[in-house]
Amino acid sequence: MPPYRTIPSNEEPIIFSPSARLDLKQVNSYLAGKNPQAARILKEKIQQACKKLAKFPNLGRRRDELIPSLRSFPVEDYLIFYFPLENGIEIARVVNGYRDLDAMFDVD
Repeated sequence: MPPYRTIPSNEEPIIFSPSARLDLKQVNSYLAGKNPQAARILKEKIQQACKKLAKFPNLGRRRDELIPSLRSFPVEDYLIFYFPLENGIEIARVVNGYRDLDAMFDVD
């Protein structure tokens, strides 16, 4: 399996890091066990948000306090963390917004 995966987009490319792919798998597994329909709806909302961010990469909030050039965008209780690229975006993580972000990004 390659370290990065690009999902199809008719516009700008969207690249998911291995950590982001694992995050999405864990979120989906957790929600699907409780409510499969809610898991499908959240998955679709995250996909739509990623497409919007690829088209408008400056839409999200700057998160330089975590990592330079990192941005975040909320989808329900989750945050999409991403880096704008010359063409498209790279999704770094997709996590619950209530997590300790400083610890997750190893901020001292």
